[in-house]
Amino acid sequence: MEKTVLVPVAQGIEEMEAITIIDVLRRAGARVVVASVDDLTIKAARGIEFKADCLIKDCREQSFDLIVLPGGIPGADNLQKSETLAELLKKQAAQKKLYGAICASPAVVLHPLGLVTPGAVTCHPGFADRIEGGTVQDRNVVIDGPCITSKGAGTALEFALTLVRRLFDDKVLADVKGGLAL
Repeated sequence: MEKTVLVPVAQGIEEMEAITIIDVLRRAGARVVVASVDDLTIKAARGIEFKADCLIKDCREQSFDLIVLPGGIPGADNLQKSETLAELLKKQAAQKKLYGAICASPAVVLHPLGLVTPGAVTCHPGFADRIEGGTVQDRNVVIDGPCITSKGAGTALEFALTLVRRLFDDKVLADVKGGLAL
């Protein structure tokens, strides 16, 4: 059965996180939908431009096995402003389906929606003080039920492989790692 993943993006998103997540999940065989909360053409935090597949509003009626947010500033702030994304994330959590975020997004997007507390979480160290009522852990990747979080660009590959491990079996994970020569 095909796994579907939504990767919401916005202007100023951290490109290393976004592209690593998208690439690794596609290598695993997931159908990854890259949906922008603003314009189809994204100018990322370091100036790299890429195109989203669609706008987030076009995803309202779809169901996903995983919704995963890249971070970066101002990208995470721009994601946080999307009411449609907030609705999709709340629905995902209510259905106990997988969702995750990396870098600033656990603190800036998930925490205000009540999706990382009370529970174990990690995020970029510069945003840890924004998560009240949660157990912020100094680890690269933290899994707490359906919520998976990670620190930042330097942990993007480990995070993406963790997402593959949660969605697929060990053979798929081994094949992806083999293709990456890990």
